[in-house]
Amino acid sequence: MTNAGHKRKAQRNESYVGRVNHTVVTHFILLGIPNTDGLQTILFITFLAFYLCTLLGNLLILFAILPVSRLHTPMYFFLCNLSVLDIGFSSISTPKFLTNLWAKNRTISLGGCMSQVFFYHFLGSTECLLYTIMAYDRYVAICHPLRYLLIMNRRVCALLAAGTWITSSFHATILTSLTFMLPYCRSNVVDSFFCDIFPVVKLACADTYIIETVTFTNTGMVPMTCFLLILASYVRIVYSVLKMNSAEGRRKAASTCASHLAVVTLFFGPCALVYTQPQLSKVLVTPVQIFSNVVTPMLNPAIYTLRNKEVKEALRKLRGGQTPAL
Repeated sequence: MTNAGHKRKAQRNESYVGRVNHTVVTHFILLGIPNTDGLQTILFITFLAFYLCTLLGNLLILFAILPVSRLHTPMYFFLCNLSVLDIGFSSISTPKFLTNLWAKNRTISLGGCMSQVFFYHFLGSTECLLYTIMAYDRYVAICHPLRYLLIMNRRVCALLAAGTWITSSFHATILTSLTFMLPYCRSNVVDSFFCDIFPVVKLACADTYIIETVTFTNTGMVPMTCFLLILASYVRIVYSVLKMNSAEGRRKAASTCASHLAVVTLFFGPCALVYTQPQLSKVLVTPVQIFSNVVTPMLNPAIYTLRNKEVKEALRKLRGGQTPAL
């Protein structure tokens, strides 16, 4: 056989071996948080405290609102959706990270990694869309108060909420499928404390242009569109508030919007930093992701309850063992 023939045969064998090697990745190793060697106990206690506070705060909101029929309004309906999302979002990475710290084992299965990528973008996109709907709800309540219950009726609220969940499931399915259709034949060490698209695709041994382009487009356009719609809603809200003659009306409108603006800022700030600046230093990216994944879901219930008399009253009655007035 000529040298050219041997070369072609070797290339075919290498290609075949490469295809076989592409299928052998069954798990990944999460590097965790950089520069934290020897701090596992402190990290475990801190993350566990944040996670338990997140679960407690959001469950209290659900238990306080659901039994009270007078709180079954669009604003509280969407707030309950947000509490469910915060519980789910904080549960994507924190329990696995706590398990890894406790067992000192940083391994995550391929299926577990796929689940983290899917639910991270599924719940993240749902929350982004939900904030937009909540801004629209505040816009209708303040700018069209007489038509509020007609516009934001139960059917419309249910359709809007269902639309956010369904749309986001397609969004996450596309991103997850594109991510794990790539062949992985290099290192299986993920440079993060959880599986996300960018740390994972760095390990692929194929061209990642398509997935990176789609990810930048989706995770850039969706939040940007939502942010612009929220901004437009609040421009109209501010204009309507300034025209109000009643100081009490202005104060109440500002109070109900302040909580939403606070959680929107907490959500879009880290999102913008991570996905519009992928070349940020590791020192900045990890704290931003921790804040987004762990801290924000814990803060949301506190922000809404501290500025909401109705929720605080329902929580006081729940704590006292009383049945809230219907």
